[in-house]
Amino acid sequence: MSIELLFVDDHVAIANKPSGLLVHRGWADDDDVALFRVRDALGGAHVHPVHRLDRGTSGALLFARTREAAAVLSRSFEEGRVDKTYLALVRGTPPADGLVDHPIPKSEDGPRVPAQTRFRLVLRSPVDRCSLVLAMPETGRLHQIRRHLRHLSHPLVGDVTYGSGVINRHYRATYDLHRLALHACRLAFEHPVTGARIAIEAPLPDDLKAPFTKLGLPTEACA
Repeated sequence: MSIELLFVDDHVAIANKPSGLLVHRGWADDDDVALFRVRDALGGAHVHPVHRLDRGTSGALLFARTREAAAVLSRSFEEGRVDKTYLALVRGTPPADGLVDHPIPKSEDGPRVPAQTRFRLVLRSPVDRCSLVLAMPETGRLHQIRRHLRHLSHPLVGDVTYGSGVINRHYRATYDLHRLALHACRLAFEHPVTGARIAIEAPLPDDLKAPFTKLGLPTEACA
């Protein structure tokens, strides 16, 4: 199975991960994961994932091509020097912008720790009671954006854990939306070797483009 590569050099590779694909086999025994697809696309060379996206989330996923680059990029993530922007379809109409400052677990069974996500309303759908939002997490916690948008009382459409089954079924039947409506549309970081600022946008996949079009919402990567 192939995967779209958005940026490649001798030190890093950025892929546009599809929804439904795990980053690597650490979380399950899937035979098809993003790491394998990127490795194969690069001719079999080993790659190191330096962050993760949920299985249901699509978009920009960063890999290091050397152990040295992986160490530098991991520190960048830990120190909050990587800018991540997500496009999210949420139920209702949130405020124009704001900051969700609400502690959540860093891992599945871990204690609650501080977590912050900035957000900005892009557009309210003229067709249904939902809105397109840009979410910019300032920390990296488990399911952070999904938890924070629910805390804001505007859960993600298609979220089977933190959303509404009734709403999810409505969007499947009416708008052919069969996935978590969350896409990592932009990733910006300092190159681990040159120090140059790299900013990459991941195009919106067809399984979000079609529902967004029906909902009268923009389909550009970061809207």
